[in-house]
Amino acid sequence: MHDESTLVKPSRRLLSFFANYLNWYIGRHFHAIRLANSPRFPRVAGPLIVYANHASWWDPLAFIVISRYFLPTASHYAPMDAAALKHYALLRKLGIFPVEAGTRRGAAQFLRAANEILSAPNSVLWITPEGRFTDMRTRPAIFRPGLAALAARAGACTFVPLAFEYTFWDERLPELLICCGQPIEVSDGHLHSNAEWSDRLSAALATTQDELAALAKLRDPARFETVLSGRVGISGVYETWKRLLALLTGRAYQGSHGSIHRL
Repeated sequence: MHDESTLVKPSRRLLSFFANYLNWYIGRHFHAIRLANSPRFPRVAGPLIVYANHASWWDPLAFIVISRYFLPTASHYAPMDAAALKHYALLRKLGIFPVEAGTRRGAAQFLRAANEILSAPNSVLWITPEGRFTDMRTRPAIFRPGLAALAARAGACTFVPLAFEYTFWDERLPELLICCGQPIEVSDGHLHSNAEWSDRLSAALATTQDELAALAKLRDPARFETVLSGRVGISGVYETWKRLLALLTGRAYQGSHGSIHRL
């Protein structure tokens, strides 16, 4: 049993098992996870904070997949409401740490854990600073004070904005789209106030969200890296009909809806 104030190092074995499960689980519900501008993401962990808009229940699961895609050997951490985490104690071993939501004690818990994470080698902090589900089109993003307070107290570190969007293109299942924004290098956070940091970090995320929205409208997978491929095809009677047509015409069967051509 771990004390609530203790930061638990993620179990690599458990994470590997859970990540394999997520590949299957997310693949059942999404056509693909696609990533834009991945070269912007620092490939050296430390000290590194990744923050994103909170568009959906799926965000934390996507965090796990993306974190292993970017930095598979790093230790990744993320906060969670302490009351909720009590019901999912196993998540502590995946790098989730408790924060008492909406209280001064919770703010202190977050800053203490964040400082411990950022001072450890090869460790990354992931956070959704809006603290609640927010529509992807909301501008500007309104953050809870924790992220700005962390930035204002930080020494040398890097903040990376990530934008998430969930949309339908040509397939039965939706696309999970992610865009990496321009990293913000911090040499001394004390040079700016909490309010200034909040504005700067929020503006960087909004810019990244706008960039992703423009890419999503193009509906072009070639503009993204495919991190995970899910299920294709329409299923049911229509897919059976497609298979029969392929057999009768001697054409190779293509499961994706985007492969349909007019006869």
